[in-house]
Amino acid sequence: MRKPAILAKGGAAALTTLALTFAFPAASAGDARPKNAPVKNSPVSRPLYVTQAPIVLLKDLDSGAILFSRGADKRFAPASMAKVMTAYVVLDLIKKGELARDKQFTVGEATWKKWNGSTGGSTMFLRPNEKVSVDELMKGLITVSGNDAAAVLAVGIDGSEEAFVKRMNAVAAKIGMASSRFGTPNGWPDGGVTKVSAADLVTLADRLIRDHPDGYNRYFSLLKLQHGRSPDGKPIIQPNRNPILGRFEGADGLKTGHTAEAGYCFLGSAKRKGRRLIMVVAGMSSEKARRDEAERLMKWGFDEWEGREIVPAGASLGRVDIRKGAIPAVATRTGIAVRMTVPKGYEGGYRAVMRTQAPITAPVTRGTPVADLVVTPDGLPPQTTPLIAAADVAEGGWWSRARTGFYRLTGL
Repeated sequence: MRKPAILAKGGAAALTTLALTFAFPAASAGDARPKNAPVKNSPVSRPLYVTQAPIVLLKDLDSGAILFSRGADKRFAPASMAKVMTAYVVLDLIKKGELARDKQFTVGEATWKKWNGSTGGSTMFLRPNEKVSVDELMKGLITVSGNDAAAVLAVGIDGSEEAFVKRMNAVAAKIGMASSRFGTPNGWPDGGVTKVSAADLVTLADRLIRDHPDGYNRYFSLLKLQHGRSPDGKPIIQPNRNPILGRFEGADGLKTGHTAEAGYCFLGSAKRKGRRLIMVVAGMSSEKARRDEAERLMKWGFDEWEGREIVPAGASLGRVDIRKGAIPAVATRTGIAVRMTVPKGYEGGYRAVMRTQAPITAPVTRGTPVADLVVTPDGLPPQTTPLIAAADVAEGGWWSRARTGFYRLTGL
């Protein structure tokens, strides 16, 4: 790979583009062709996928490629898929040190009356005045879709479900869920307030997996939950409601949902040989139709497409200007190996550029997304992978700002 060269550089809040020029097609695993071999120029044929589902979206996480899309921007009620937003908020608080996994919340009488199994749908069978840890509540939230777990987390964190919902909406806006709004922490029907799009759900799943990989691995792939006891004293054991977990190789999350309005829905993910796919299907007529569609879509994504590595994990790809920082610019790097996703047998080339809105205002935290690597394979749409800051950048004083001004003028 050649060293990136600056193509264009704007002023404040302008688009910065760095070109990563490649004279060879990315090789697939086991491809012994020399990197400088000539490229065969032939039309690209996208694999065909046929479905009756009204809302479908399939994305390759590593490359950002959208493999299939139908109704991706249509807003609909997510039902229990809203609990993924609740999980993201909780994991974010844990990551920031503002909430501990072993923190215990008490199940209030009012919360129990509202959300116990006889009146509040899906439940992890919490009892009134029971003390339960954040860790256990998260397991109940995701594994068995506990509406009671979501409510206890919300009240325990912010004092009320309403206050927690405000936090959910603020976080959703921050991570780019532009068309979504939440009215409850668990997705219970609320008169049409809670609405999302498939595109936003994929954004949420993408950010959750990238931002909280340990939390994702801890909570989203449990096959069952044991919590509470039945009236006869036997342990209550409930299976995970994920329709492809344990059935489809590589499946490891996320959540189902069902309402009369939205039908049977599913936000799911699977990983095979380094490739992770995220999917949404919504509006299905039954649990079986949802499960069959999810399996068929995932199989098509893995069987008909392949990922080819372009840039290894941890590689440095250029610098982004910083405004009001202790240093004038920060290096970017790949958080994961960057791959482009192409049809099986693809023989074309590609072009890659780094894009960012620069300068970015300090402070900047190491690991924060600060740019995008946009890869355009011949004959296919652009594919975007986030790039992250390689270091922390604190706010600078007057001397740092003066030095930055000199850097902007001279490049030195």
